[in-house]
Amino acid sequence: MTKLTFALFFGNRGFFPGELIADARRELIQAVEKAGYGYIAMDEKLTRFGAVETREEGRKYAAFLREHAGQFQGVILCMPNFSDENGAQAALSEAGVPILVQAYRDMPGKMDFAHRRDSMCGKFAMCNVLRQCGIKYTIIPPFTVDPGEEVFQEHLQKFAGICRIVKTMRRMNLGSFGARTTAFKTVRVDEIGLQRHGINIESFDLSQIFRLMKEADSGRIEAKKKKLLETTQFNYEAAKLDTISRLGVVIDNYIEEYQLDAVAIRCWDELELSFGVAPCLLLGELNERGIAAGCEVDIANAIIMKAISLAGDSAPMLLDINNNFGLDDNKSILFHCGPVPISLMEGKGITEEHLMFRKSLGAGSGVGINHGQIRQNLPVTFGSAKTEDGKIWAFLGEGYLTGDAIEEGFFGCGVVMEHPRMGEIVDYVGKEGYRHHLSLTAGKTAWAVREALEKYLGYEIHSF
Repeated sequence: MTKLTFALFFGNRGFFPGELIADARRELIQAVEKAGYGYIAMDEKLTRFGAVETREEGRKYAAFLREHAGQFQGVILCMPNFSDENGAQAALSEAGVPILVQAYRDMPGKMDFAHRRDSMCGKFAMCNVLRQCGIKYTIIPPFTVDPGEEVFQEHLQKFAGICRIVKTMRRMNLGSFGARTTAFKTVRVDEIGLQRHGINIESFDLSQIFRLMKEADSGRIEAKKKKLLETTQFNYEAAKLDTISRLGVVIDNYIEEYQLDAVAIRCWDELELSFGVAPCLLLGELNERGIAAGCEVDIANAIIMKAISLAGDSAPMLLDINNNFGLDDNKSILFHCGPVPISLMEGKGITEEHLMFRKSLGAGSGVGINHGQIRQNLPVTFGSAKTEDGKIWAFLGEGYLTGDAIEEGFFGCGVVMEHPRMGEIVDYVGKEGYRHHLSLTAGKTAWAVREALEKYLGYEIHSF
């Protein structure tokens, strides 16, 4: 993942002591570096105390941002004191990136005129004027917090997730490999609606992919084989692994040529009928690399997979909301054939053939699923998306992958997810016409995903 850089902005209101600005500059830089991010800051000699108060100082800061366009992914608006909102408006009206508004605390014993900050009151005024001017911004509780506090490290991680999503998904390329599976109308999407949200779909025909598989570079094929064997125990004939690897090389070539951020693949039944393989292994490997890869040409969920992956800087996976869990309405069994990234599995899997294809197409027709145990006892962020009426709609939440056992004969990769509102979730999926898929990743980042998608990118979001 590319290292994020924040542009640091320091507000000021003239009758407050200037030394507050100097302290804030030092403390905010330390906090950003501690969190592992880069920063740029305007030369402190250009304005009074290196802060922004007047409109003229704001114009200088705006020029600084223009000079460094493309070098930062977010702005941290630091308020050591009340801070003038007019200067901020002039400075940030064309920033074009997420803005985190941070205000210092006032502390007992430092409430005299020489030390009092009034940053809380100033933050209300700052947010009010930014909103009036249509400048989008983020605030994270607690409302006031000093950069040196540990909770501010959490703020930075959340804000970084927002910035990663906005940077990538404001202009995003998604590859659709093969037409939508005829039997799965559930995964239909509105490409024009997606384009109006900045998501460009590139579609690639399977016949062309099959032709290119024959011409794939031998060196890259061997490298792909080696990579796949890091994630699975492969006990089938070498020709099967060779075919799967050839397909992987072709997909990689398309990803590089078209600069694809995510992909959705038609995974049946042409691959099985023509080559006797399934692409599940490749999907897991792509997801591990951060290329969100949805099966069954689920373009909408590939988008959500990318968003949740960016928020937590972690690999995503796409599972079916497949089974209820007995009489426990707070739990459901999630399942898929094996497109799970290795970081979300309990060690390497075992390559098997797809039992449904074996039943319908014959033995050896669907080699390539990666059977194994999805990680358990793990907090996760989940979501799903659809297009409707020209808009992108999504729901998000945070759940827990339990250690509940599923019987040994359960096919593919399965895990039990628990959520206190699971009954509401499955009802919502049914009532609102979402698909049977659920995108997941490790960690709790649903708030940051919603903030990015809803506020900065214009999605319609429901939270659980």
